[in-house]
Amino acid sequence: MAVFTEIDWAERKDRYWANFFNTLSGVRSSVLVGTTNLQGQHNLAIFNSLVHLGANPPLLGFILRPTTVPRDTYENILTQKYYTLNHISESMFDAAHQTSAKYESDVSEFMATGLTPQFDAQNNAPFVKESPIKMLMEFQEEHLVVNGTRLIVGQVKEVILNDAIIEVDGSIKVADEHLVATSGLYNYHRFSFLKKKSFARP
Repeated sequence: MAVFTEIDWAERKDRYWANFFNTLSGVRSSVLVGTTNLQGQHNLAIFNSLVHLGANPPLLGFILRPTTVPRDTYENILTQKYYTLNHISESMFDAAHQTSAKYESDVSEFMATGLTPQFDAQNNAPFVKESPIKMLMEFQEEHLVVNGTRLIVGQVKEVILNDAIIEVDGSIKVADEHLVATSGLYNYHRFSFLKKKSFARP
């Protein structure tokens, strides 16, 4: 059994500890965030920090890295207020991962990766057609974290999914859509349903 302390990660300066701490929290849900800028350019980027914040109203958040360099997703959310969250299935994770590449602002990640933008009549934020579970979000607020990252909070305005995966109690059988989970920046995992437990009481 290994034991590490602050002394260890203070002495080694390469990507080792960045990878270590990026995977320490375990597997996480990944989504593609779809946005559009004021010029009509569509942007798509992968984020692996989606978190449930509340059900009434329905709120979801994700962590955005420090804005010390241009962040097209961040700027588009602030100016347009609407964006989409798109779950990633096994059949599309290669293309989804490629959206993390540093494309120029005038290059659409949809075109670069072969993913397909999909729109409804109510907004210009692009869904990902290939995604089995899609959400339209409205920006609510942001919270600056001590390390310069930002928690972006949005309210769910629309959900698109196969109604066959919704249980009688409203639970969504996400494993049925073969979604992927991530640990760190480069590791993708399959996950499967284990068991549904009842509400725990003393």
